[in-house]
Amino acid sequence: MNYFLDLFSPETHEVFSNSPRDTSGFRYRQRNQASKVKPGDKFICYLTKLSRWIGILEVKSTSYQDVKPIFAEKDDPFIIRFKVEPIVWLEKELAIPLFENEIWNTLSFTREYKRGQSGWTGKFRVSLNVISEEDGYFLEKMLLKQKDERKIYKISEQEEKYLASHQIKTQTKSITVTIPEKENDEIDKEEIRESVKIQAALAEIGSKMGYKIWVPRNNKVNVTSNSKIKQDSFLGILPLNYDQTTLKTIEQIDVLWIKGRSIVRAFEVEHTTSVYSGILRMADLLALQPNMSIKLHIVAPQERREKVFSEIKRPVFSVLEKGPLSENCTFISYDSVNELSGEKHLEHLSDSVLDEYEEVAE
Repeated sequence: MNYFLDLFSPETHEVFSNSPRDTSGFRYRQRNQASKVKPGDKFICYLTKLSRWIGILEVKSTSYQDVKPIFAEKDDPFIIRFKVEPIVWLEKELAIPLFENEIWNTLSFTREYKRGQSGWTGKFRVSLNVISEEDGYFLEKMLLKQKDERKIYKISEQEEKYLASHQIKTQTKSITVTIPEKENDEIDKEEIRESVKIQAALAEIGSKMGYKIWVPRNNKVNVTSNSKIKQDSFLGILPLNYDQTTLKTIEQIDVLWIKGRSIVRAFEVEHTTSVYSGILRMADLLALQPNMSIKLHIVAPQERREKVFSEIKRPVFSVLEKGPLSENCTFISYDSVNELSGEKHLEHLSDSVLDEYEEVAE
């Protein structure tokens, strides 16, 4: 018997809570990892945004694919599924905070870190990550105990604001959007230097995989001086056939991986606390070219993960012709970029390896 992580957003937690609770679904890109899960294994369920442990689901089937919506949505992305039986399922106020001393100081992936550090967050990058037997047994014991004791962990006013979301209806479905509060943009010189290093790392990764690299002209010197790849890997002119407005938008994107005359992936590296400028550029691109098929990524420090998701799910980005930005643009942390850049055989990997590092706004 093995333990696996099952991530729930507050929205999917609510939907699952109001369902028969007999099916847990995952995205299609997780089908390979899902094939490793067997009947009798257990999903340890974690609530994002609130950072709480919410339940245990025992797996009752092997994985299977089913496109029929579970929750009456026309477009259900969680089509890789398992039959499950809840052992523990808690309401948000009863879910156990990860930052509780006993939890934090016991789990192998948090106990070596101080609160506020981000290294531990790699475990929570995506559902179906394996949880060690030691950690899984401990979490199962704590969740079973909480099932009986039902200790209340009050949700703070700040957390309530953070969770605030709204449903808007398009012609085909309802979409959850968030309305972030206004805040001042902060720019730190050290963060700018770090963002340049991340741009350079993305350029190196793409170059080793065989792609040509584009970075904006006004930042090219900084990026190239921080990278070890040959100058001829960087493009001086974009070999693309778009109108001038689209080209001017594309030219400002922080890093592009290009194959022939096609953009394969586009990255915006956010170094400000508002994490807004790059997201706006990605939305502009989708608005200008709704039929364009490019994988889009916002790259930022892990501690800004939820801020990125909050911005991506703004109402204005949820009614694009191509579909909500949250369904077309993913998050990759600085830590993940650095981890990927350390891979020894990047030249033998395809860009699909990024699927293991990206995170999707739920």
